Amino acid sequence: MKSPTPTGSKGKQRKRRRRASQIGPSTSGAKSLLLRAGLAGLGSARLWGEKYTMPKVLALPGDGIGPEIMDSALKVLDRLAEHAQMSFEIDFDLLHGASFDQHRTFCTQVVLDKARDSHAVLVGAVGGPAWDNIRLPGGPENQDGLMFLRHHLQTFLGLRPARSWGPLVSQSPLRPERTQGAEIMILREMCGGAMFARDRGLGLVDGRRRGYDLTAYDETEVERFARGGFELARQRRGRVVSCDKSNVMESYKLWRAVVNEVAADYPDVAFENMFADNCAFQLMARPGYFDVVLCCNQLGDLFSDLTGVLSGSLGMLPSACLVGDPGLGRCFGIYESTGGSAPDIAGRGIANPLGMILSVGLMFEHSFARRDLSRILDQAVEATLAAGYSTQDIGGTATTAAMTDALLTALDQQLRAADRG
Repeated sequence: MKSPTPTGSKGKQRKRRRRASQIGPSTSGAKSLLLRAGLAGLGSARLWGEKYTMPKVLALPGDGIGPEIMDSALKVLDRLAEHAQMSFEIDFDLLHGASFDQHRTFCTQVVLDKARDSHAVLVGAVGGPAWDNIRLPGGPENQDGLMFLRHHLQTFLGLRPARSWGPLVSQSPLRPERTQGAEIMILREMCGGAMFARDRGLGLVDGRRRGYDLTAYDETEVERFARGGFELARQRRGRVVSCDKSNVMESYKLWRAVVNEVAADYPDVAFENMFADNCAFQLMARPGYFDVVLCCNQLGDLFSDLTGVLSGSLGMLPSACLVGDPGLGRCFGIYESTGGSAPDIAGRGIANPLGMILSVGLMFEHSFARRDLSRILDQAVEATLAAGYSTQDIGGTATTAAMTDALLTALDQQLRAADRG
């Protein structure tokens, strides 16, 4: 099935539906401080209420390889939906460069409104040299379509998982005995810190060029983020490491103080602080030690790529940006591959679709409370790699289409096995 061409903000919307039974809300009625704090900036974004509703997904293919890997992801979404007898309504639109070329803005108000009316957003990839030096009026969120969505929807909880895939151990620069079984969740704060600094600028001081970005966090931003990390750790191996530079920076002194206060509410979760430079070393020296790693926006951006060496390629890395309590399985989220738009290979049909496909798995787990389907998809990816299928970035020759077809075949086998129990 081909993915429909995205529309602009004007004209008839392109939508599709799978006709099947509907799904209902989570049975959990917990209303934690994390949930309340997270929803404070969400505005009218669609949440799971008491009545059953058809889940709505907004697909934003974006730039570069984005449309290619989005097509693969939607095929997987359809296969999982059909198996689970779920019905989705999917809408399409433009983001970042594709949006700027048509509307002279990186994200239109129409797209933001569509996102607010959806349960989840899928993003292919954004960015490219054609738009790198464009500066629009307004704050940092106006310079990037994805940042615009994160800011206005307050998707503060950034999940950046990285794991060692058995068939790809030779693709990692780390020794196999160090990476074996490693599975790390870099948790990145997505809506504050240096990336969204209001006090920033370029200018001349005493005749010399000077650039600055003021890093700042308030306690509410840190607390809601930290609680999300501890809730997530309870679903995993129960260990949290918070990284900071509290030895030299005031914003990190607050960060450490607030995280320590939150940690006291989770005595069942192992916890420790690390200075960021030591944490970077330890992540590479003993990756198997780590489970959930709490990072500010800037450090999370760096560490999520750093831990990507476990997987052998950035094209293997999925991501989610959530608002709310990840323990409920009904978060609003933005889901994307973190491999980038790769304009150098766009249109050649050789992009690795697995990071985007795995992002669909995260969507099923965190927005639609179907962790079982996410695990089955992980198993299908492992089986596909074990069968020898790999794209160029992970040492093979498979095309995007061939990789997707092989994955769908493996997924069908895993779904049948799950049905048999």
